[in-house]
Amino acid sequence: MPAQSNAQDTADGGRHPVDETLPPLRMFTSGLQHVAAMYAGVVAPPMIVGPAVGLSARDTAFLMGASLFTAGLCTLLQTIGFWKVGARLPFVNGVSFAGVTPMIAIGTSQRPDDAIPVIFGSIMVAGLLGFFLAPYFCKLVRFFPPVVTGTVITLIGLSLLPVAFRWAQGGNDRAADFGSLRNVGMAALTLVIVLVLRRLLTGFLKQIAILLGLVAGTLIAAPLGMTSLDAIRDADLVGFPTPFHFGAPQFSVAAIVSMCIVMLVCMTESTADMLALGQIVDRPADERTLEGGLRADALGSALAPFFNGFMASAFAQNIGLVAMTKVRSRFVVATGGGILVLLGLCPVAASVIALVPLPVLGGAGIVLFGSVAASGIQTLAGAALERGDNALIVAASVGIGVIPIAAPEFYHAFPKDLLVVLDSGISTGCVVAIVLNLAFNHLRGRRARVAEGAPLAAH
Repeated sequence: MPAQSNAQDTADGGRHPVDETLPPLRMFTSGLQHVAAMYAGVVAPPMIVGPAVGLSARDTAFLMGASLFTAGLCTLLQTIGFWKVGARLPFVNGVSFAGVTPMIAIGTSQRPDDAIPVIFGSIMVAGLLGFFLAPYFCKLVRFFPPVVTGTVITLIGLSLLPVAFRWAQGGNDRAADFGSLRNVGMAALTLVIVLVLRRLLTGFLKQIAILLGLVAGTLIAAPLGMTSLDAIRDADLVGFPTPFHFGAPQFSVAAIVSMCIVMLVCMTESTADMLALGQIVDRPADERTLEGGLRADALGSALAPFFNGFMASAFAQNIGLVAMTKVRSRFVVATGGGILVLLGLCPVAASVIALVPLPVLGGAGIVLFGSVAASGIQTLAGAALERGDNALIVAASVGIGVIPIAAPEFYHAFPKDLLVVLDSGISTGCVVAIVLNLAFNHLRGRRARVAEGAPLAAH
């Protein structure tokens, strides 16, 4: 494995926490905590896309298992890596939400038997495009000073919080009990349990407070009828995601263009997530790290359709978990990736994780996602906001970035193709922050140096 430009050891000769291995029990429980935090996010896209394109309940369940399996493979690519693939950070990969709407549009425009093959064909091509673009895309790192990275990290947290709120209400806005006092109360109780555990526990138990809170919340929810054993009873003991279960991939130009746009959006978000994670684990992500991470995203996306999985991208909620627990080992997240692979191969085990009610997950999610926003604010504290221009950059970028969160229908009259980008507050806020930073801190400085006769290379 080639040496990374980020030193593998700390300045004092010790091993960097990112490269440390923990005792087996701590490794497993900490990895399981990552799986618990991301599980709902992995199975939600296939749960939405499957019925929308006409799949049966059994085929949709197969798609969910395949998504767990491919998320595990992609996470292993990121954390362990090979050659120039993988960020080698505690970076979790899962199914991208950015592709849900385009995939539904692609699927519903095809005959039922062709919907999934066309979707998978377009994802494979988009993944290959991303793989070859990675060495060039990673060079954007020079356009991510603290004023930009802090803004984007904050937007990541703010964009995730509505997901936690939706889980806290029950997850399904068509359900009769969506937003009920019982659901919100259970979320609030779980939040209190997590906070109390974080306050009272020490050492390893404090690090897995989220997992303990999820277990406690589930045990309390069970006698209230908020959990169901149906998923366990109906699940198979062993199930391998047969390659091309839905048929050989098909290639449509319109579908490929649509998913290539989604891939660029995912690469933008993953770049921001890697920069955020690098700050949190005290190993700043340089160009080589970004290139490896983007290659892992793209290669995972290109390979996922072989095993009936969707496009892979970063899961920002797990960044919040790293920030909160201070467990920075990439091998912990790799263990989580291994657990995801096993869950994909063992539907019964996957259904056990699924016992956690969404309101319980929502209560813990408030802490997790809020931690990401807090990390962004911490980064902004070192972004020289006393300079009026930097404060203006943050104000405009955050303001535009929260539009999809605060006013989801704001862009309803815009062309659907643009919504892939505009509906992502992270992407829009990131682009605005980069453009404004160039306008206020680069181009203006260039003009000033030209007027003063200073050499441009000095910038």
